[in-house]
Amino acid sequence: MLRVLIDKHDPEVFKAQVAVAKAVRAATHDAGMDRRFVELVNVRVSQINRCAYCLDVHGAAAVAAGETPQRLSVLPAWRDTTLFDDRERAALTLAESVTTLPDSASQDRDYAFSRKVLSDKEISALCWVAIAMNAFNRISIVSRHTVRPQQ
Repeated sequence: MLRVLIDKHDPEVFKAQVAVAKAVRAATHDAGMDRRFVELVNVRVSQINRCAYCLDVHGAAAVAAGETPQRLSVLPAWRDTTLFDDRERAALTLAESVTTLPDSASQDRDYAFSRKVLSDKEISALCWVAIAMNAFNRISIVSRHTVRPQQ
């Protein structure tokens, strides 16, 4: 079924979402997060939401920023590997919690785990990364943005 491309139909609303993404990028930069780290979170959020378009875009961006194909391949099972450091584990835990919104006790546990490793500035920036990525996932899923073969 053909879908309305909501980003094209209401471009001013989409521009506002892009402005949010730019502000989030500035917050991550101010928190000392590099592109590879942020793209790892973007990919994980997009995996949870099953957004093919965003996985295509952010998977490529992660590799361009220095992420390895091996780590991207095992990202859905990151807890079962030793490939991710404590900071990355804290970020992935927080991003998953913001994305799935589990019960309050689980959210508190995830937040407490992340607090052991991340500063308030990093936690805030990571929450915004997950929130913004969730919004873009929904835009692409609702619009059924297509993934085109790479040339």
